[in-house]
Amino acid sequence: MADLNLMRGLTRNEGGKILLLVMDGLGGLPRQSDGLTELEAARTPNMDRLAREGSVGLSIPVTRGITPGSGPAHFALFGYDPLEYNVGRGVLSAVGVGVDVGENDVAARGNFATIDQNGLITDRRAGRIPTSETIKRLELLRQIKLPQVEVELVPEKEYRFVMVMRGKKLNANITDTDPQVTGKPPLCTKANEPEAHRTAEIVNRWVSEARQVLQGQEPANMVLLRGFASDPRLPKWQDIFKLKAACVAVYPMYKGIAKLVGMEVIETKSEDTPADQFKRVAQVWPDYDFVFCHIKQTDSRGEDGNFDAKVAVIEAVDSALPALLDLNPAVLIVTGDHSTPAKHRAHSWHPVPTLLYAPETHMPDRAQSFGERECLYGALGQFYAVDMMPMALAHAKRLEKFGA
Repeated sequence: MADLNLMRGLTRNEGGKILLLVMDGLGGLPRQSDGLTELEAARTPNMDRLAREGSVGLSIPVTRGITPGSGPAHFALFGYDPLEYNVGRGVLSAVGVGVDVGENDVAARGNFATIDQNGLITDRRAGRIPTSETIKRLELLRQIKLPQVEVELVPEKEYRFVMVMRGKKLNANITDTDPQVTGKPPLCTKANEPEAHRTAEIVNRWVSEARQVLQGQEPANMVLLRGFASDPRLPKWQDIFKLKAACVAVYPMYKGIAKLVGMEVIETKSEDTPADQFKRVAQVWPDYDFVFCHIKQTDSRGEDGNFDAKVAVIEAVDSALPALLDLNPAVLIVTGDHSTPAKHRAHSWHPVPTLLYAPETHMPDRAQSFGERECLYGALGQFYAVDMMPMALAHAKRLEKFGA
């Protein structure tokens, strides 16, 4: 597993440039009709060529058998052990939309959801209502007042929003209200330690009042909260890896992760396609040593259970890929943060296809295409995602020798 102190001592201020392309939820499972996964079924001539010329393998986001959230999965890709740096989703989303979260604040990621007359969740995403509808409902929720606590509500994207509580003696160590399944009622949050009881009571009161305020606002007639967290005070990338790094992402949460580790976030539009994002990468490429480009829709289509739509996103990325190849990065990594098989309709524990293309230093293997089963026998083997950054730095010739 990567060691940040070791990296801090070995990294150099010079070397090749690195480009990390993350297709969120890239990994999949075979469909019944032909036994192919989404990545295997997609027509990807550019990725297949890179796989033939480069090295492939499978990354394990946290540890074997563990299904990761997007936060820990990305922190692993950025070289932070997710078991040591377990940052709550609330902070990631808050920072991503430009909201500061202090040590004494508590942030949570919110979903608008649909409940039936019995209070059971029928849709955790409220039909993916547009951001404009979320803004209207947040105006209603701002009517709720809590004693000695200020609540800030900010739209994130579509049905998602951010909640930040500010007040004395708040404690983020409480459980989620989102059961992450339909057919059950929202949960009451509970304190994980005695010091968090007051915060749990405040959140439960706010959620109860929110339910009353949202009556008749179908499909978004309830809220679900998860990822309660405060400022994690992470060690910064520039100090550890000596890289001037940029992030090109559309979804706020991934911008938040990038900001927390010290990357500069490049302006994008919510409707940007992969081709649009790659143009932004090309525009800023001369100014940075490292660029992280994040594609969200592979994950969204997997969660929707739409195999063909996920295939289409992968194909759109591959079609636009020459724009990145023209930049001639010393190291190009194409991977996902986790697997989101369409047949599973959720994140899963399956290892993630990974492609490393570093013409001067990589070890070509026998892979003929980029897919789960080809990656199973690739030169990279199966490795923990937290080791991705040391590999990238080594191939970019940015690491000193260890020891005499």
